[in-house]
Amino acid sequence: MSTAWSWYVIIGTVLSIAGCFWLIFWSNKQRASDEEIKESEAHVWDEDIRELNNPLPMWWLWLFVLSIIYSVIYLAVYPGLGNFAGLTEWSQQDQYDQEVAAAEAKYGPMFAEYGAMEVAELINDPKALGIGKSLFANYCSQCHGSTAQGARGFPNLTDNDWLYGGEPAKIEFAILNGRAGVMPALAPALGTDADLDAMVEYVQSLSDGQDTSSSAHAKFVMFCSACHGADGSGNQLVGGPNLTDDTWLYSSSKAEIRRGIVEGRLGAMPAHSNLIGPDRARILAAYVYSLSSDSTTN
Repeated sequence: MSTAWSWYVIIGTVLSIAGCFWLIFWSNKQRASDEEIKESEAHVWDEDIRELNNPLPMWWLWLFVLSIIYSVIYLAVYPGLGNFAGLTEWSQQDQYDQEVAAAEAKYGPMFAEYGAMEVAELINDPKALGIGKSLFANYCSQCHGSTAQGARGFPNLTDNDWLYGGEPAKIEFAILNGRAGVMPALAPALGTDADLDAMVEYVQSLSDGQDTSSSAHAKFVMFCSACHGADGSGNQLVGGPNLTDDTWLYSSSKAEIRRGIVEGRLGAMPAHSNLIGPDRARILAAYVYSLSSDSTTN
């Protein structure tokens, strides 16, 4: 925060507190006298409606005063007045760092023990998988869902359809380093709208087998095979999806296929190496690997 803004906050806060303090005592001095109260109570209209002047009881006013005193003490001890750090120099970042350090000291050795094990061993350890499930809920469920079955644009991790491969090493690599999948917009290269429509039909039909007689086949081989393979079965080296099965990352509808060709796609998974470290990544990889339908045979 700049010095100017800091003073703006300090002055505004101090004036607000002083204003509240003044308002309380000013209001208390405005109490009506006994004569004024009797006179006001004598005002009657609509037969039974009286005007009453009942000031706040003093104990209530003193509660306001105590709350102001508390706020002054709080602002002196903790940060709240611009750049003033408070007498304790407390900060939420320092507290967070201390809690992380305490957690690391407590759980680090356990994670290190599991991190030294192979994934094949971890998937047979219920306790390790329980920890992996908790890690997944904290770091992965926002995109892949609490059941790991994915969502639009986020892969299902419970089947055997993998963009980059389902081997433990590849899963662990993805967790640590992230993934970035890019599909360029190809509509200009395909030609006319009729050519685009033909390509949409061709891609949608690949799950029923490749039709090499299609007018779009040659263009598919020219523009799409580098990522999806000449037969559309995908390329795990670059994360190119398999287009010949019934698993779709976005949708198998013509509208979604057309949108992908026209606008391209950009999928990104963030790297977690700095966030969870290699030991937790190994445990998490084991849990994700265990979700696959053939994890016992890979």
